[in-house]
Amino acid sequence: MIAVVYSGSNNAGWRLAYKGRTVASFNTNAINPYFNDEKYIVQLLNKNINLIHHAEQIKRIYFFGAGASSDELKQVVHNAFAAFFKFAKITVGHDIEAAAIACCRNAPGIVSICGSGSNAAWYDGKKVKPNNYGLGYILADEGSGNWLGRQLIKGFMNETLPVNIRKKFVQRYDADRKTLLEKVYRQKQPALFLSSFSDFFLENKQDAYLKNIITTGFGKLIQTYLVPLHKQHPEAPVHFAGTVAANFQDYLHEAAADNGITITDIIKEPINHLLTYYSNKN
Repeated sequence: MIAVVYSGSNNAGWRLAYKGRTVASFNTNAINPYFNDEKYIVQLLNKNINLIHHAEQIKRIYFFGAGASSDELKQVVHNAFAAFFKFAKITVGHDIEAAAIACCRNAPGIVSICGSGSNAAWYDGKKVKPNNYGLGYILADEGSGNWLGRQLIKGFMNETLPVNIRKKFVQRYDADRKTLLEKVYRQKQPALFLSSFSDFFLENKQDAYLKNIITTGFGKLIQTYLVPLHKQHPEAPVHFAGTVAANFQDYLHEAAADNGITITDIIKEPINHLLTYYSNKN
């Protein structure tokens, strides 16, 4: 039996399969070694009945997640999984690697993630090539869910939101300046809180003001990361993965076209593609 895990900032999707047949499909809380230590991860695994039931049957685990960006951080996940899955060989990778495999399989391509966070890279068909991107929600993540949330909250607190959007915001969240600042600066993992506002954009995506924020974010993402990669690999297909990219794909295609880029495909949830890929390898 194999397990494939894809963890964003909000949750981790799991697929368990045996001889190509899906045995279980479920979500757990996100697993991010930037924020979660080995003890937390083991406790999380011990709370899930599917994992408890199948732990000894799982022989290979492929984990990909936001935060698993260095050998040290990957080791945190590996150690926790090894303590729980006693008989499994464990592979731990970054979420951009998962997006590359899901989108490209064994073919070269430019891959971008735009979900709760954002990132991009060149994939040569075997490995993601290192770059200086992926700086996280404070320094980067342009166009992502948490970037959209930052713009919305700033507009609310600076009182620059149009009247109709401000009214909808107040009705939807019943929040005030003090509460918002506390959740952004004092609670754990503020990126999760910020990215939760992407639902508001989806509910009101036809509004001109919100559309402008979305397309501005996509423009920054494309100009900062994709344009340089496209110049280096002008013939390569361009792929996107992530909920924000999928939910606003019409705006994303528009922003890409404005920068002379054609997007080949957009995958909302890479995990099912990863399951197919690794089921065929075993």
